Amino acid sequence: MTALFSHVLPRRPAGTPKSPRERTWKVLSPLLKLLILTPLAFNIGFYAVLPFLAGHLGTAIGMAGWMVGFVLGLRTFSQQGLFVIGGWLVDRYGVRPIVLSGCALRVAGFAWLGYAEQTWAVIGAVLLIGFAAALFSPAVESEAARQAVAWEEEGHGPRTRVLALFLAAGQAGAFVGPLLGALLLAVDFRTACLAGAAVFVLVLAGHARLMPQHTPGRVRTRGRGGLRVLLRNRRFLALCCAYGTYLLAYNQLYLALPEEVQRATGSQSALSWLFALASLLAVFAQLPVTRWAGDRLDLRRSMAIGLLLVAAGFAVVAAARPAAWTGIAGLLPATGYVVLLTLGQMLIVPAARAWVPDLAEDGRLGLYTGALSSVSGLIVLLGSSATGSLLDLGLPAPVAWLVLAALPSLAVALLPHRPEGAGGGADVVPAR
Repeated sequence: MTALFSHVLPRRPAGTPKSPRERTWKVLSPLLKLLILTPLAFNIGFYAVLPFLAGHLGTAIGMAGWMVGFVLGLRTFSQQGLFVIGGWLVDRYGVRPIVLSGCALRVAGFAWLGYAEQTWAVIGAVLLIGFAAALFSPAVESEAARQAVAWEEEGHGPRTRVLALFLAAGQAGAFVGPLLGALLLAVDFRTACLAGAAVFVLVLAGHARLMPQHTPGRVRTRGRGGLRVLLRNRRFLALCCAYGTYLLAYNQLYLALPEEVQRATGSQSALSWLFALASLLAVFAQLPVTRWAGDRLDLRRSMAIGLLLVAAGFAVVAAARPAAWTGIAGLLPATGYVVLLTLGQMLIVPAARAWVPDLAEDGRLGLYTGALSSVSGLIVLLGSSATGSLLDLGLPAPVAWLVLAALPSLAVALLPHRPEGAGGGADVVPAR
């Protein structure tokens, strides 16, 4: 993994001392390295299945477009929407038992999905798959954010640099996963699901062996009232709404993008290559983009620019649709959308995760990390069925994409006006 990220670090003349930026990976604690490598493994198993789910539901299961959108939104909500429960459990019981429980449920969910042939069975499997992530994801994410803040306070650099490594590792897994799934799909969808389950068996075994029983510095909370205080935290809720709008836009990779690729080429065979492009771009460019943003932008500006880039991606497709390009040329607008969406993601996700520790109560970081995703998941649940119906209405070609472009543009106004001492920005004071 060190080699994987080494290409994004600047080269130095022989004999000169290494800068703090060059030592990012080497100075990380063993726990932080484990946390950063975890999304790599998670995403290999997850993305071997998810990019192909919509096509499976529409063809093999025969679901209507609105129902496919609902199921995809339900999957996101059962994952993102229930993060708040997983986060609360992490604050109460610690990281290790929650991660292991989530991995076990993900294995069961993928196996069930592989054999599900009726709508109720698909929904049950999707709910189980989502809830599994609602356990292990907030555990890993909140601990990575907490350790990144400690790393920053020790003087190693902005916390966003560590969280960018976390995101880049996840994108590396998102690159490998669809390629693995595309190969397995040549057999059938069930084989892809069982392979995804096998990956999580390995993840479960690895974490059972390597994750410490008690992570250093984490204090388990026992008191009540954390959720009431969270619901009165307007700045945090504003951040959740803006982030949720981004997540709804990102979810169009699995809903609007397959429809656009099908329209342009007559099949979805190019879809795995577009997912690979997004993942490779994130792996190669995430750290330079985060470094650039950390030197010049505070967290609010970073998220605002990212949301506008996402909006521009939808606008590119809307502008090109009247031309009705097909074949290879028809993939150019979709490619532009994927590139701009990925660039926006690189700015939005590390900034949002770096912002949460400064808005959270002491000892409640798991709860707040979970709530960020829960509010986002609710927005995706409500928005996915609407966007699925929008794509089925037979409106003029650019309309749906212009509506999708408007959403992240409007979300900029939802962002809190100033990070409270968050690290990772040019004029932001590191938290102490």
